[in-house]
Parts: sequence; structure tokens; C-alpha cells
Amino acid sequence: MATQAHCAYCFETLAASLERRQPLDLAQVEALWNRYNDGPEDAEEEDAEDEDEATLDNSHRPAAICRLIAPSPATSSSSSVPSTASTSSVPSEASSATSKSSSGSSFFSLGRRAKGEANPAPSTIEKSPLFVTWNTVLGSETSLRGCIGTFEPHELDDGLRSYALTSAFGDHRFDRIDSSELPSLECGVTLLTNFEDAPDPMAWDIGKHGLRISFKYNGETLSSTYLPDVAREQDWTKENTLISLMRKAGWGGRRDQWTAVKLKVVRYQGQQVKLRYPEWKEWSDWVNKQDVL
Repeated sequence: MATQAHCAYCFETLAASLERRQPLDLAQVEALWNRYNDGPEDAEEEDAEDEDEATLDNSHRPAAICRLIAPSPATSSSSSVPSTASTSSVPSEASSATSKSSSGSSFFSLGRRAKGEANPAPSTIEKSPLFVTWNTVLGSETSLRGCIGTFEPHELDDGLRSYALTSAFGDHRFDRIDSSELPSLECGVTLLTNFEDAPDPMAWDIGKHGLRISFKYNGETLSSTYLPDVAREQDWTKENTLISLMRKAGWGGRRDQWTAVKLKVVRYQGQQVKLRYPEWKEWSDWVNKQDVL
């Protein structure tokens, strides 16, 4: 299942790319995210332990991480959720704040390290199909700003990094996200599981299943997908969802003729987890205030 740390990693990746610096990797973000959310009392205890150890031996100072230049984004992917209602898809492997983020290079320690721990505990990197969604937040409303992912299992570090950037810069429905938009963004991460062929096009549950459809039309094989949360958020019926998916793929038939099309439907599951910029920025500011060497 996706976590807010995964979303924070996507924000870190996007901000680093816009600022031309090297982002933290996923294991570092997860370790720092967990420490940050441990609470001030635990943090004060660990800081006191670090100070005591430093008094005895200066060699116990935490190691620093250098943030330099970000890698370029990956390009192979496909969009998933509708811009307002629906949009075309490209067949491929993957079917409230105003503060500025910090820029330039900086050096900072991992800090708040538990006694005897030389480095942050490594993350268990698993492979998963995934989608990264960027939304724009305007008051109580959100609107899609980019969404691309893959149905091929990727290691989370590489996959989240690649698709955070591809959905921000490579979704053909939108202009590239720029640095001025960061404070208005929300990130959503969905890890996909439980893929299975649906016995018929209506054999799925709204809010539980995402859909990937494919069908023949005018001599071409067309396909499209919606993540599990789309039909519920759009307040669609199953029929409306399937017709929208067909339109998204490029079907131009009459609405009342959709049942005549032979659809192959794959249903899957995945709960989207979201994080907004102010939450990421508060964490990022905390990270940058750790002991500097």
C-alpha cells in the first residue's frame, strides 16, 4: 500500500528537479519522514543523546547528505485519470500554501539518529505497478494537473522518481508544471494490486476496482484505464464509467451502441494516498534545519 512518505518522495523529486539539485532517495525520505513524525518528545530525547555522545567523542557526528543536480525524467508511460471528465490515451508499456521551497545546494545531516545507529535503516524496496497523480488545489476544490503510471512492476525508488517527473512534465494533456505551481500542488500515489480478468464488463465494484479496457475499433486496438477512485469521485455509474473509458481510448460510436463493442476488461485494486505541498514543505524545512556539518 502507498504511504505519505511515497508522496513526500515524489514532492522531493519534483522540487529537486525544478531546483537543479540531487533529491534524497526513497530510503532517506522514509527514514526522515518517520523520525519527523515520531513527535517532539522523542526528538528531544534523541537530540540530548546525540549531544552527550558528541561531548565524549566528536567522531559520533552524523553524516551529511549532499544535494546537487537532479537526474532527468523517464519518458515511457501513459496517463490514467480524466482531465475534468475524460481524455485520450497513448498505448505504451504503462497504460493552499504560498511559501517557496528552498533552492540551491545544501548540506544537512540525517539528525535525530537513535543511539548506536550508524545510518538510517534501509527501506525494503518492493516492486509494484504504480501511478503518480498531481492535482492543483484551489480552496476546497482540486483539479487534475497530471497523472501517468505503469502496469509493469517497478522498484519503488526508481518507479516513483520516474513517474513523479513524467506526470509533472510529460502528460500531453497539460503544460509542464513549473516552480511557481509547487505551493498549490497535491500529490497522490497509487500502488496497484490484484489484477484479474473481469468475466464481463460490469463485473467490478465502484470505489474498489480500477479498470483497464482494450477493444478493436476501425482496425486498431485501443486501450485506456481509470484508477479505482475515479468513478467514485466523478459520481459515475458503471455504464458511464465504461463509456467514458471507451471515449478516452478513442471510440467514436454512439453512446447507445457501446454494448455492441467487445471489451476486454481487467480489474485491479489500489488505494490512493495523498499529500499536499504545505505538509511536505514543513517536513522539508525540518530536514534542512538538522545539524549542519
